[in-house]
Amino acid sequence: MSDPTTRSAPLPIVEKPRLTVVGTGYLGATHAICMAVLGYEVMGVDVDVAKVEALAAGTVPFYEPGLPEKLREALDSGRLTFTTDFDAAAEFGDVHFICVGTPQTPGSMAADMRYVDSAFGELAKRITRKALLVGKSTVPIGTASRLTELVQSLSPLGAELELAWNPEFLREGFAVQDTMHPDRLVFGVQSEWAERQLSAAFAPVLEEGTPLVVADLATSELVKVAANSFLATKISFINAMAEVCETTGADVNLLAQSLSYDSRIGGRFLKPGLGFGGGCLPKDIRAFAHRADELGVGQAVSFLKEVDSINNRRRVRTVDLIREMVGGDLAGKRIACLGAAFKPNSDDVRDAPALDVARMLYLEGATVTVYDPEANENAHRLYPDLTYASSMMACVVDADAVALLTEWQVFRDADPDDLAQLVRHRRVVDGRHALDADDYRAKGWEFRALGRPAQSRTVALASDLRDEVTV
Repeated sequence: MSDPTTRSAPLPIVEKPRLTVVGTGYLGATHAICMAVLGYEVMGVDVDVAKVEALAAGTVPFYEPGLPEKLREALDSGRLTFTTDFDAAAEFGDVHFICVGTPQTPGSMAADMRYVDSAFGELAKRITRKALLVGKSTVPIGTASRLTELVQSLSPLGAELELAWNPEFLREGFAVQDTMHPDRLVFGVQSEWAERQLSAAFAPVLEEGTPLVVADLATSELVKVAANSFLATKISFINAMAEVCETTGADVNLLAQSLSYDSRIGGRFLKPGLGFGGGCLPKDIRAFAHRADELGVGQAVSFLKEVDSINNRRRVRTVDLIREMVGGDLAGKRIACLGAAFKPNSDDVRDAPALDVARMLYLEGATVTVYDPEANENAHRLYPDLTYASSMMACVVDADAVALLTEWQVFRDADPDDLAQLVRHRRVVDGRHALDADDYRAKGWEFRALGRPAQSRTVALASDLRDEVTV
């Protein structure tokens, strides 16, 4: 293996490998579809028959802008197929990408590695010719080394079956762009051959000049959790400042804007509000802290526990603001919750702050109605006791207060006068700093937002302060 380095051009490529992608959830389906569009023969593999049948029929089983069109293009090209047959996958692929989930273990902060271990093991038992297994899942440090021993003990090839790691950096809502035109690629490899195979598997991406970092397995595993930990820390920092602002009367938006002009700090992810959620940042920082404790270096990342705590406190504080606004008691009050997904342009409700706030309001006796442009179905599956509306306007009818919890553009664009004709009381809590406070107040609304005085001015946030969370 060459020394870890950053490259802007690929190594010499001798052939175009055939690719399998094991796991057709968000990461795997996106990777399989986009690689087929880039010109590779790809086989998507999953144990979920319904998911495989849906994808083969041209239906993406989750919401991601632009991906349905890419799926249709890939299927029409004849380069993309889906199967539940691991024997077929082992025979088909030269490079096998493992994209299964690593959820948080119930009752623990640790990552649940059952699905990753199973996927690697099932393939390894069946592979009888030189091939490369590539992990893309976010895993604890040391996983790749452990899995190398596992697959070589299971495979008829023994030590000839190689393993590499290629972490993903997808943002929900921008996954097609991030797969086909990433800001960097990271190859964790153990041999020159593995490096050449991965370079061949990403040839069109590398030919664009995409930076390539070639590293050892441990570093490649650490990159994703380190990136997520840094982003989570920056988001929680500005939300910690919001807590200070709420006590002192300072305005967190003005504070964030002032900090953003410092080139050492910048404005990206310095956005105050309800905090982060989704299927990556929360569970990844918890699993990282847990793994660091196991390795005896827990003190080095102990700050991540406070990062997690700050993030969760924003949810509680949002409920506090709503309760204060309706007179100190939520029992019997009608609250319209705009948003359920953890971020706009997604139907993902895993660890979603919006849905958590709605649940807490409900548990305090409020009559809660939720509307999300894409996530209603997933939210209802998770919390069936909440009421779900079919539109924003239906959601706010007779509301004692409106809470903006996910910053979908349709909520940003809503006319306060139109909403005023439907609500019982003109009260709004902006959990995402997405609304024009001056406009709402001028039209008779009581307006509150996390980290801002009750009569604060509207701040026009710079574009980098408005960026969505990258997970």
